[in-house]
Amino acid sequence: MAGSAAAIVWPTETPVAVVGIGADGWGGLGELSRSAIADAEVILGSARQLALVPEEVSQPRRRAWPSPLLPALPELLAAHRGSRVCVLASGDPMFYGIGVTLAKLVGPQALRVLPQPSSATLACARLGWPVAETPVVSVVGRRLQTVLPELVDGRRVLVLAPDESSPARLAELLARNGFGGSTLTVLEQLGGPGERAVSGTAGTWAEPPGDPLNIVALECVADPGTSRLTRMPGLADGEYGGDGQLTKAEVRTLALAALAPSPGELLWDVGGGSGTIAIEWCRTHPSCRAVGFERAESRRQQIAENATTLGVPGIDIRGEVPAALREGDLADPDAVFLGGGLTHPGVFETCWARLRSGGRLVANAVTAESEALLLGWAAEHGGALRKFQVYRAEPLGGFTTWRPQLPVTQWSVTKIVPDRGDK
Repeated sequence: MAGSAAAIVWPTETPVAVVGIGADGWGGLGELSRSAIADAEVILGSARQLALVPEEVSQPRRRAWPSPLLPALPELLAAHRGSRVCVLASGDPMFYGIGVTLAKLVGPQALRVLPQPSSATLACARLGWPVAETPVVSVVGRRLQTVLPELVDGRRVLVLAPDESSPARLAELLARNGFGGSTLTVLEQLGGPGERAVSGTAGTWAEPPGDPLNIVALECVADPGTSRLTRMPGLADGEYGGDGQLTKAEVRTLALAALAPSPGELLWDVGGGSGTIAIEWCRTHPSCRAVGFERAESRRQQIAENATTLGVPGIDIRGEVPAALREGDLADPDAVFLGGGLTHPGVFETCWARLRSGGRLVANAVTAESEALLLGWAAEHGGALRKFQVYRAEPLGGFTTWRPQLPVTQWSVTKIVPDRGDK
């Protein structure tokens, strides 16, 4: 956040106090946190959090969060600008909490964050798991399928759950995706007087819903024969549904290596087909994002289905370029993959114009006409040209032969916009 512009100008002389409060309530708070709450003129928080503060502590106006919260938050804060505001958060406000949102709205310099141990820290303390080595997935406000890319045999994962129905739905998801032997431990009301832990196996989970304030610990066990779906590019072609229009695994691996995804980057996948490039780009890291462009409605639907099945349901799916860009609501990409539409007027030019300086563009061609375009663009913009052909072994009678796939020409280039002073 350092150096980024805040959406609301908040006076730094009266910073917003963001106080983490655990299930142990007022008794678990330190002196600084108690003073921040007692000195506030306005306390904001959920009804559950507000109820943890004794009435006799202070006399401020208490306001429970509206629903939905995020659209109303800027106006709510602006109404109390200049007042001594205290926001209550669960545990550590900067761990998937309201503190992150507030830092974007008012800037970190206008916050005074007083954290408590996060639910993940408390869960690891109870289980004896190392916090630094335990991945955490939040499905609060997110699709449950986002857990899927984290599932690896023998791995431990913590899942931040939104409500009491989450453990049963999570168990069903694991059982349906080849991890029915995994152990789930539901930890409720961590740190409070009502703390409780319940364990069971995903495939036979029959526990009734418990407390809505819970975190689920997974000890992953893959069923025999379950496919290994790691975050590395090159998933087997059979993992994708659809009409067979997809970039094959070997070519896909080479394309993603050239695209070189980094955490937080945005990809435009043009001519999405089955969505393979966008999906595997997003699977490399939870913060990677992608927009898939596909003119056929049936294929847009298959991209959505594949993305959900493979654990990245957040991919934004649009129509064809350049028509789909006229809405004007898409950020400029860090990388572009042109897997289709090379010969359509304006596709390359539009994508190249929107690609950020330092961004990468990778284009694959299988026809002579599209290859000629790559040669021309490479002559104008530089970059590297490669041509490769994959052979796959197939049975031939009682023997084995090599069946060639279509040869692919690949152009990869990094866009460099010179400084205005360069001549």
